Amino acid sequence: MSVAVVLFTSDLRLHDHPPLWAALAEADEVVPLFVRDTGVRAAGFDVPHREAFLADCLTDLDDSLRRRGGRLVVRAGPVVRVVREVAAECGASRVHLSAGVTGYARRREEALRAGLGEAGVTLHAHDGVVTAVAPGAATPTGSDHYAVFTPYFRRWSGRPRRDTLAAPRAVRVPEGVRGGPIPARRDVAGASPRLPEGGETRGRERLARWLRGGISAYEELHDDLAADATSRLSPFLHFGAVSPTEVVSRASAHGGAGAEAFVRQLCWRDFHYQVLAARPDAATRDYRTRHDRWRSEETAEEEIAAWRAGLTGYPVVDAAMRQLAAEGWAHNRARLLAASFLTKTLYVDWRIGARHFLDLLVDGDVVNNQLNWQWVAGTGTDTRPNRVLNPVAQGKRFDPSGAYVRRWVPELADVPDGRVHEPWRLSDAERAATGYPAPLVELAEGLARFRHARGRD
Repeated sequence: MSVAVVLFTSDLRLHDHPPLWAALAEADEVVPLFVRDTGVRAAGFDVPHREAFLADCLTDLDDSLRRRGGRLVVRAGPVVRVVREVAAECGASRVHLSAGVTGYARRREEALRAGLGEAGVTLHAHDGVVTAVAPGAATPTGSDHYAVFTPYFRRWSGRPRRDTLAAPRAVRVPEGVRGGPIPARRDVAGASPRLPEGGETRGRERLARWLRGGISAYEELHDDLAADATSRLSPFLHFGAVSPTEVVSRASAHGGAGAEAFVRQLCWRDFHYQVLAARPDAATRDYRTRHDRWRSEETAEEEIAAWRAGLTGYPVVDAAMRQLAAEGWAHNRARLLAASFLTKTLYVDWRIGARHFLDLLVDGDVVNNQLNWQWVAGTGTDTRPNRVLNPVAQGKRFDPSGAYVRRWVPELADVPDGRVHEPWRLSDAERAATGYPAPLVELAEGLARFRHARGRD
């Protein structure tokens, strides 16, 4: 009886899973395997918020497999050793997985290919599973990737996409392949109780609700901080609990301006994936250097600590940082404002901010987190690298009533609308009563420092 192994990584679902369908087509029995890879732990990616969400995803995946006669095999250890052991135990001749993009994923794939090859086992990596369009499938003439979003979006929009796949009706797992316990959220220390529940079931429910009731207003409301009118699908996309191909397909079929704007944002995700696939060093090095002389942890320790704690004295920035700490998530516009303040106003190295975000975000995706930080810092793909987002002007524009700020900065709950984004304009007695800090730096001072550092004064 033939056996194949499917190694689940960032594709924790049964719907629209090409590696699983390929394994089912070629083998009588399939081992659905997830490895709690010690290499991921060593790299510092297993932070509490993502560990808790991952536990939900694995529990849900195991439940779904059991309803189809199978089960999820979970083991821990170095990924190559574990996969080789499982393949040897069940007599598998082939291992399937979704092709990754990050430097770590590529190294893992190379090591698996070599290690399994020594044992006579073939590795099949499937493209276009973690993205709607595979990196490298849309490239400009004379280059291996697009460096500007708009021409990529035009090309991406015209690409034919594969049909999405249903979940299999049955998965037969060979007897005797042992697995460890499925991790549980309750066993993860340090995770916020405000984290959403993870897993494919919850992801598909959220997608269905979004398509029914939220997507139509997306173009109008997606930057409205208080409205919280975004899909919140990013954690499910990060863990692959929903398929990006299916999300794009269903959103496109919905039609309308809101759907078009939403699909454009999904394209940004693929855009960053194809950039990092071509330039893997962009996870830690400037994509386009501006020869910055960034302030470091040593030279800006107090300012960085205040930024992390949400105590900069700029309400919309502080609201963003407090939401991040409380929910493991923050509104995209809020993330941009917090990142711009750190890199452009405080002139602190973007890598410091990116690391802090990765330590907290449940959707902490190395690809999009790092490249979005570089976009804001002006070292990435932004065609206006010296733009600075003014947190006061942006707060007034995208949170005009101050409802978002009051939600996360309760010190300002009783401040009038006209002062909530500029609490320093209160009287001395009123400001003292709030207990809210004075601004870390005047915006004009920060702008002058940034322009001087970039040689624009």
